[in-house]
Amino acid sequence: MKKLRYFFLILTGCLIFNLPAQDKKVTIYRINIKENIGSNTWIYLQNGLHEAMRKEASAVLLHMNTYGGGVLEADSMRTAILNFPLPVYVFIDNNAASAGALISIACDSIFMRNSASIGAATVVDGGNGAKAPDKYQSYMRGIMRATAESHGKVVTVEQGDTIVKWKRDPVIAEAMVDERTVVPGYVDSTQILTLTASQAVELGYCDGIAENVHEVIVTFLGYSDYDLETYNPTLYDKIRGFLTNGVVQALLIMLIVGGIYFELQSPGIGFPTAIAITAAILYFTPLYLTGYAQNWEVLLFVLGLIFIVFELFVVPGFGVTGILGILFVFLALLLALVGNIRFNFEGLPATEIFRAVMIVLGGMGMSLGLILYLSSRIGKPGILDKVALHADQEGYVSVSMEPAAMVGKTGLAATVLRPSGKVAVDGVYYDAVSLKGFIDKGDEVLVKRYENFQLYVERK
Repeated sequence: MKKLRYFFLILTGCLIFNLPAQDKKVTIYRINIKENIGSNTWIYLQNGLHEAMRKEASAVLLHMNTYGGGVLEADSMRTAILNFPLPVYVFIDNNAASAGALISIACDSIFMRNSASIGAATVVDGGNGAKAPDKYQSYMRGIMRATAESHGKVVTVEQGDTIVKWKRDPVIAEAMVDERTVVPGYVDSTQILTLTASQAVELGYCDGIAENVHEVIVTFLGYSDYDLETYNPTLYDKIRGFLTNGVVQALLIMLIVGGIYFELQSPGIGFPTAIAITAAILYFTPLYLTGYAQNWEVLLFVLGLIFIVFELFVVPGFGVTGILGILFVFLALLLALVGNIRFNFEGLPATEIFRAVMIVLGGMGMSLGLILYLSSRIGKPGILDKVALHADQEGYVSVSMEPAAMVGKTGLAATVLRPSGKVAVDGVYYDAVSLKGFIDKGDEVLVKRYENFQLYVERK
């Protein structure tokens, strides 16, 4: 009897352990792409893909409705999708135009609402909406074709003929960019290709028509029991997206360079320094938190500033330290924008490097324009009149204002003014600052004004 009891216990245990396990709910992670493609959507996609991996999702679904946007951000997004280890699907809710078409073609499967469309990927000028030059169209044609080809092809031999069948015909992708590419029955040589949902199905650019996300998941992906999680951007994500916008980054570089220049021109004011420091913090912080800017790149920027100050105020002449300072600042601003690890650029897209160079050069170009404009306005009536202190204030003065009488007189540069130095007027030496460029020792100067206990002079 005892043995029989043990037998039943063992049998019961075997039955329990051999019961079929309950199917685990799959997780589908949704990322909304419902605005113009830019730095914001690029951040949303990065964060969403990371969260999908962290939550062990089975697949990622992009919920798209966009009229397009920046080509460089779109290229970064399509590269991230192509390299992502999980399946990435897209449901085009209404529009996937231009950059949206490129991102959609990168996905493993495309699903569309019956009223949706995809195509019209011609590159246009962001300023006036006109068609961009052919070199930009050529680049877009290339990445559209490469993206379509990345999904593979089937090669068969029939009656001695080799037949290549692409999953997504690259000619169709090209026709979305170049009107010269003809797709018989769909578009002639005068139009850019834009496909409706039914046309996209016919040409293999849509894997199914659905009216909502639920229908896509159940009908086409085959998940009847699932959890749908959605990436929700935080306020921080939106701020970071704004600060990492290329135009904003160029403006910050303009403020950094311009602030440094005007502080060196009029030491002690403080306002230009405050602007430069604030702009530098806003420039480097989001890049640092994103992992682009490394510690050494920030230190390189600070070292460059130290070298420039050292060259201007300590070392006579413009030599090695000044050149190194400018080079360090430029490299720090540039390298902070690209995802390198200690100058390792392996696998870094050329578009990312090109974008970084354009942003830095654009920012420095704008700073030069700002410097030229403000240099001509400082001291004149208006808001810029408040930038520096003036000597025409009434009230008790604790120091001698005798040097103010030097205004309008001619003197000689007793030292090199870069921009600060000393001048001799009527045989008396005074601290002076050059208003326009550097002044060599011995040059004749004209005293323009007296402020902040210094003479402000110009070469005569």
